[in-house]
Amino acid sequence: MSSTIGDRKSDHLTLCATEDVGFRKVSTLLEDVRLVHDALPDLDFAEIDTSLALFGKRLRAPIVIASMTGGTDEAGRINRELASIAEERGLAFGLGSQRAMHVRGAGATYRVRDVAPTALVLGNIGVVQAREMTTAEVAALVDGVGADALCIHLNPAMELVQPGGDRDFRGGLDTIARLVKELEKPVIVKETGCGISAQLGARLRSVGVKHVDVSGAGGTSWVGVETKRAAEQDESHARVLGEALWDWGIPTAASVGLLAPLGFETIVATGGVTGGLDIARAMALGATAGGIARPVLRALHEGGRAAAVIFLEAVEAEIRAALLLTGSRDLPAFRRSPKVVVGELGQWLKALTP
Repeated sequence: MSSTIGDRKSDHLTLCATEDVGFRKVSTLLEDVRLVHDALPDLDFAEIDTSLALFGKRLRAPIVIASMTGGTDEAGRINRELASIAEERGLAFGLGSQRAMHVRGAGATYRVRDVAPTALVLGNIGVVQAREMTTAEVAALVDGVGADALCIHLNPAMELVQPGGDRDFRGGLDTIARLVKELEKPVIVKETGCGISAQLGARLRSVGVKHVDVSGAGGTSWVGVETKRAAEQDESHARVLGEALWDWGIPTAASVGLLAPLGFETIVATGGVTGGLDIARAMALGATAGGIARPVLRALHEGGRAAAVIFLEAVEAEIRAALLLTGSRDLPAFRRSPKVVVGELGQWLKALTP
């Protein structure tokens, strides 16, 4: 059974908001980062500074409401609601894949500047789609939504399970190199739930990539999302492959830790980030900021705007608490504070760090 881009995006929203599509046995491994407590911080909690500069914008906290959706009327409503919250709270906001905007002109579902005139907004297009586009066409997607930077997303595992998904992934690095060189806006290379390895990180650095979003394993399994879609469409081969690959990927914490020594200017940690302490742990490993997607979507779905705001307030409060309790006045000081890496995460970093 064939489906349109709009059908697929609608399915994605419903499944992420209402179904169990998380990794089953694989965690982010962020729980293996131990922050070292300072029982006598010489600080006033009111003076803790969690702000940072990112892509020319000043954020109040290192939080990205991460890429999720676009291309349908419901997606447009969600984008506008979450972008307006990002504007109100001084956070960053990422759009979902703009493929639907390019293919069928669904631009209105991605345009949020009227409700988020000053927020940091990230555009989004897949590397396979970008390969077939001119740089001018990609730039038009960025300019069409007033984005400050563009995520080029990588999703081969998801595509293998998706009925009718992409199967030819050649030319991706060359495409990224072209866009890094020719686009006037920063390019962020972003995975979609399976993480970025140190080897790929080195290849990306070799072509001038300065910004990555690891989107590692341990949160939403987009393979799982497509597996559920395949089951609903009676695509038995895709469903069987999806069940086998459901937990495929590099845990978020491992991906951040492996990329941190490579000299990226920006590392965004998404993938299973559920709160402010997760963001703090990722930053202790070398992340610049943390991205949260499905928990925000679920809060919005279950309790509307008020619930999403309450959830994000709690995330900010946890980050501030982590700074105070490690004796850190601001984010640079926090990054210098001690940490201990234990368990499976320690094994990942030991095995794969040169």
